[in-house]
Amino acid sequence: VDMRALRPDEEVSKIHSVYVDQWDWEKVIDASSRNLDYLESQVKSIYRALKATERFLSEHAGIEPILPEDVTFIHSEELLDLYPELTPKQREDKIASLHGAVFIVGIGHELADGKEHDLRSPDYDDWSTSVEGKRGLNGDLLVWNPVLERAFELSSMGIRVDKSALEYQLSKTGHEKRKELYWHQLLLQDKLPLTIGGGIGQSRLAMFLLRKEHIAEVQESVWNN
Repeated sequence: VDMRALRPDEEVSKIHSVYVDQWDWEKVIDASSRNLDYLESQVKSIYRALKATERFLSEHAGIEPILPEDVTFIHSEELLDLYPELTPKQREDKIASLHGAVFIVGIGHELADGKEHDLRSPDYDDWSTSVEGKRGLNGDLLVWNPVLERAFELSSMGIRVDKSALEYQLSKTGHEKRKELYWHQLLLQDKLPLTIGGGIGQSRLAMFLLRKEHIAEVQESVWNN
């Protein structure tokens, strides 16, 4: 789905505008696919497409490819263990600069320091299911942006909440009233399929692949200088 939206409350910058454009996708899965192995397989599939696009630009536009051969996976809890003195964004910069492309697993639940790596809606991705002592079946795909010299998020995705995850996450975040909403009622009554999904930022991807410094170079909208 080609998602386009205006978000006037967005904090605009050289990588954010009030116009949000991304490719949203959703895929029906069964209960046996609600695990990290399946999540990683879908991330790798998206990453292969990014690599193929970068190779095409190299062949036809002479833009030197910089993406590593493979994407590195790391859990946000492991990232905190590695760099406890850094903020979450600083940790992202550090790990992306080392590996070039990284998928950070588990974003939304608080970590060992009592803080979330980043916030997530309670009724979207499953960020609470515990796997080998670590929470979350979702994450962000980041690459190292040599133009901006920082980690650069291209995609956020994850296995979506099932009934138990939805109930837990709504309770934990104090949004239990949402159980009365139509979509939530359908999920809680097992009337909806299990899914995995995410979004790929169109302007972000164009900025990265074309080595652009400002979102104004790839789209028309409103932003700060």
